[in-house]
Formats: sequence, structure tokens, C-alpha cells
Amino acid sequence: MSTASLVPAIARRRRRLSFRRLAAWLVQRATDPATDFWLVVSFALLHGVLWTRILTELKAAQDVHMDVAEAFAWGQKFQLGYGKHPPLSGWIAGLWFDFFPVTDWATYALAMTTLGIGLVLCWFIARQVVDRRRAFFVVVMLALYPIFNFKGFKYNPDLLQLVTLPLVVLAYLHAFRRRSALSGVWLGLAGAAALMTKYWVLTMIGAIGLAALIHPDRAKFLASPAPWIAIATMLVAMIPHFLWVYSVDFLPFTYAGDVYGLSDRSLSARLVLGYVGHNLALLALPVALAGLALFWFKPRLSQAWYAGANPGVNASQALNVWLIQAIVAVGPPLGGLAFAIYMKTDWGISLFFLVPLALVALPRLRVHRWALFRLTAIWLVATLVTLAAAPWIAEHEIATNPNGANSYGARSQLARELTQVWRDRFGSRWAVVAGTTEVGEPMTFYSPDHPAPLTPGEIWSSGLTSLEEAKRLGFIGVCDTTDGRLHICEDWMAKNGKDAEQLVMTTQRFFRGHPGPAINWKIYIVPPAK
Repeated sequence: MSTASLVPAIARRRRRLSFRRLAAWLVQRATDPATDFWLVVSFALLHGVLWTRILTELKAAQDVHMDVAEAFAWGQKFQLGYGKHPPLSGWIAGLWFDFFPVTDWATYALAMTTLGIGLVLCWFIARQVVDRRRAFFVVVMLALYPIFNFKGFKYNPDLLQLVTLPLVVLAYLHAFRRRSALSGVWLGLAGAAALMTKYWVLTMIGAIGLAALIHPDRAKFLASPAPWIAIATMLVAMIPHFLWVYSVDFLPFTYAGDVYGLSDRSLSARLVLGYVGHNLALLALPVALAGLALFWFKPRLSQAWYAGANPGVNASQALNVWLIQAIVAVGPPLGGLAFAIYMKTDWGISLFFLVPLALVALPRLRVHRWALFRLTAIWLVATLVTLAAAPWIAEHEIATNPNGANSYGARSQLARELTQVWRDRFGSRWAVVAGTTEVGEPMTFYSPDHPAPLTPGEIWSSGLTSLEEAKRLGFIGVCDTTDGRLHICEDWMAKNGKDAEQLVMTTQRFFRGHPGPAINWKIYIVPPAK
């Protein structure tokens, strides 16, 4: 053999040795009790940093989502509830922006921090069920789940559930195993934290309760103090919020009934089918990529399966996970059909984080060290490619759909201009903005004065301000001329801003030479009371 033919062969052998060393290093760190936790934390931190950067680039031509602006607005005034929802998401947003600037990138960092904590909590859950190698495999699968990257761009109560619900599941698995009074206290507090996020968590709490009743070891668990102390602890912890709900005449339930109750059962059925299809499509990506990593170059599928018992899986806890995930997968769509509910696809954001663990916990499934390395490599390559492509994607999207008013309307520009208009006229801070949620909350976020939002005609008020306070302090009313509810906004302004100075302002965004939609806004400036 010539020297020339030996060189490529040696290079290939060195690359194989290099990959083997890297795979061995990763597996060693993932399975060593002294390093496994820090590997997961480092992975979650790297994922969060990279995706914060990606989202900042992807959304550079857009303002933050109204849900994010709403959470920021809630965080300006700590309350026991905010009309539509419990308060935890607002509290966290308020604390976050005490330390970070009120900028777009900080909202994406908040979303990714939330998801990073969720990844670490899901690893702790996995460690209750499977060995360390499988647990890290679960974390990487979740990082490839679009909810934990592309779809996780907006911080809101739905996203925060990916912290509080894993916390509930972790506390349940711990209580199911330990069956002690203290474990019941932790489970109760976790349940209360989840309920303070969004009432939708009752689907998961109910699933956990059913799983406990179905599990073959239910008698041992139910005979222990853990479940009963958990229920009592949760109820006691929720008393302040329950009193708030009573004091506002059960506004959150009025909101849910008015907005999500349907009389058309055929529409409800179509929405349920959309919910199911949407969430199955999101799950298909991590499952397919995990399958690729597991079965890569297997001449026989039998090589990917154990023939006998698998000591790497705790069968009792795996059954808990399978039961919980099956119930929350089936229960909400059936409930949506039975009660004719407007099923939003986003309601599935928090309900499927156990799917990767449910699959990896299959006792006969073999997770080879190369599978762990391959899946991690897939995550890294996909993330870096997305990072490189993000600026081009942002420019391509606005060039393709320049008139997307919801996406590219220049609300941030309007907020800055209105702040200057108010200061020029009154020489004081702009205190209140009146407008729909889609308009008012972005004004709160982007204006340096952060005026409190007041939504015309909305009975489930956030409580951040009131009509009386708005008239006393003065306010700016904003009506979007492209909104189908324009007449409602105009009627409210005519009634509550009779002496208002009226203006028409136009804003338009330009991003790398591409124009967004030009939007005309009807402005009503009501001076402070004398």
C-alpha cells in the first residue's frame, strides 16, 4: 500500500478515535454522580444562552408578543391575582425586570431561563425513574422539542407551567416513594405554586390523583400521611388567593366562561382535532430524532432492545409517568368535546413534557452511549445552524409578509412617540394608557413611563388601574384602525374622554430596508383632572 493511500485512512481512524473519546467523556460526565447534575445545568445554561440569541435575531423585526408585555405590566404591581389569571407569572416578571433592562432580548432570556429550569427539573424527574444515562437522554430530547426552543419565545402563564408542573410531578414521585409527612408538605406547596400559575394545571393535578388511585401500590400511598397532608397544605397555601377570587366576584371564571365557552359543538370538535394534531406534530420532531440516534446503523432492530429485565428503569415510578402522561394526553381533548370548549393549541404547551421520559422508560429499550452522543450532536448542530440562519430567516419573513400587522406593527415606535407627546403637554409621567390588550400592554412595556393599562369594556380587569384613577391622572386612549373592534374602542373613548384632544398618528417599521405595515392610530389625550 502506498503512503498516499495510508494518509486518508489514518485521518479517518483519528477522527473515529476523537469521536469515541468525546462520546466516552460525555457518557462519563452524564453517568458519574459527581458530575451528572453539573452537566445538566451546563447544558441547560448553554441551551438558554444560544436560544436567547437565536430568538433575539429571529424576532428582531417584531415587537414582543402581547402576552409578554402583559406579564411585564402585571409585574409593575404585585397583587393576588390579575383578573384573568393567578399572579405567579406576573410576580416573576416583576422580579426579573428589577434586575434586567426592559428590552426585547431580556424577555427572550426570561423565557429561556424558565425553560432551562424546566429542563433541570425534568432531569430530576427522570432520575426518579431511569438511570443517569437515560435521564440525560431525556433532557436532550426535551431540548429538541419545539416548545423548548422555537415555540418557547413568549413568557406567559403557559410557559411558566413548564417549571411548576414538573415541580408537582417531581414532588409526587418523591412523595409516592417516601410516603412521609414532609414529602406531603412539599407536594402540597408544589401544587399551590402550580395553581398560582394558571388554573389549567388542574388537568395535571387531576391526572396525578387518578394515577395514584390506579397504581397497584395505591394502598401503601393512600395509607400514608403524604397525600392527605399534601391536600391540606395546598388548600391552606391557597387561602389568600381564594379570598382574592371571592373579593373580585370570581372574575377569572367569568373570563374563562365568556372567552372559551362555545355553543357550536362542530366548531369545538374541529378545535379539538386541531389541538391534537398540533401537539402530535410538535412531539414528532424530538421522537423522530431520538429514534434516529437510537437506531442509527443498527443492522437488526433487536440490537436496540434488551432481552430481559432492565435494572436501569424503576418500573413502579415508570408506571406513574405512563399513567400521568396518558391521562393528560386523553383527558383535555375529551373534556373539550364534552363541554364544548374553545381548545387553544397553546394549552398543550405544558402537558407533554413527560413524553420523552415515558418513551425512554420502556424497560426493553437499549440506550447505548453512542445514542446519547448522537442525539447531543444533533441538538448542537441543529442549534448552531439555526443560530447562523436566524438573521436571514427574520429578513425573509418580513420580505415575504410585510403587511402582517400583528407581527410587524410598530407599537414600540408609537409608545415612544406618545410618551414624548404626553411629556411635552403636561411635563409629567404618562400614568395610564387605554386600549385593547394588543395595544395597551405594548405601550406599558415600551414606554419609558410604563403607564398602567386599562382595557375598555373588559369586565375582568387586571386591577392595575381603574377608570376613576385614569380620569384623575389623565390618560392616552389608543384605537387601532385595523382592528375589527374599532367601533367599540371609539364608543368607549367618546363616553369617557369627552374633552380629549384627538390626533391621528401613523407608524411604520423598516427592517433592513424592508417596510412593515403602515398603521393609523386614533389617539385620545385626556388631561389630568384639575
